[in-house]
Amino acid sequence: MPSRGRRRKMRNGCSGSHCYSWRMTPRCALDAYVIDVLMPDLVAHDRQPSAFILYLRLWRATNGGRTASPVLSLRDLSDSTGLSKRAIQDAVDSLERRQLIGVERALPTAVPRYRVMRPWRRRGE
Repeated sequence: MPSRGRRRKMRNGCSGSHCYSWRMTPRCALDAYVIDVLMPDLVAHDRQPSAFILYLRLWRATNGGRTASPVLSLRDLSDSTGLSKRAIQDAVDSLERRQLIGVERALPTAVPRYRVMRPWRRRGE
């Protein structure tokens, strides 16, 4: 048993919480607005936690709204969020209506690309 003042070392010689972070994917920074305002608004007020989950997934896929997403089908979004395809459809409709995402399709039946909007930010930020 390790002494009280010494941390127990892992097999790779590492002994802190930073030891696990080297295996993780790069971090995804969120604007404080997303957690402080958008989450309570979508989850508590609109009662659509699925819309918030989808927004977070698209935030990650678009690098915080800096790029358009790759082509993502409803099934791709369903698999990556754990939500049903119907819940994804409702969430897309809600987020698009609130102008929090943009949906771009080459044809009406094509698989779309999503763009995350950040209406709380001023242009140029």
